[in-house]
Amino acid sequence: MLIGYARVSTKEQNEARQIRYFEELGVEKYFLDKESGKDANREGLKEMLSFIREGDTVVVESISRIARNTKDLLSIVEKIKAKGANFISKHESIDTTTPQGQFMLTIFGAMAQLERECIIQRQQEGIAIAREEGRYAGKPRMNIDEDKLRAECEKWREGKQTAAAAMRTLKLKPNTFYRRVKELGL
Repeated sequence: MLIGYARVSTKEQNEARQIRYFEELGVEKYFLDKESGKDANREGLKEMLSFIREGDTVVVESISRIARNTKDLLSIVEKIKAKGANFISKHESIDTTTPQGQFMLTIFGAMAQLERECIIQRQQEGIAIAREEGRYAGKPRMNIDEDKLRAECEKWREGKQTAAAAMRTLKLKPNTFYRRVKELGL
């Protein structure tokens, strides 16, 4: 069975190009993630890895869709191979059923990791220059109703609710929640 795996980095991005490729190939089932590829802890990827069986072939449009670093790429492909399945990447023309394909997988995996690290480095350099020029102040601070935060923290501290429940009520992510709790001395 041909099984596709597609990934885009954000919910706003469109995966249509990858899906069209799957349709052209005759992929019978595909899995999708709409989140960063910086690590391999993605629901669609986990579902795909548990679904594949011996004799299946996992197809991706590009290796950067399945992993952004060499370690994750090789680990994921090893899991695919351990189930008796194969891996093919269209863009890089990689087919792991051959020794040459396995070698090229490693090379292209290293290139994908280098690309990600270069993007991060350029972004950090650009932010540093913008800060020096006074044009970058970072992400705007989120407005939080301090009274509501205090009330939710009081329930949490009294054991009437969990911290996770307080975060849901306040619609805050853990890092923001704990940072504000600390700032307010709660």
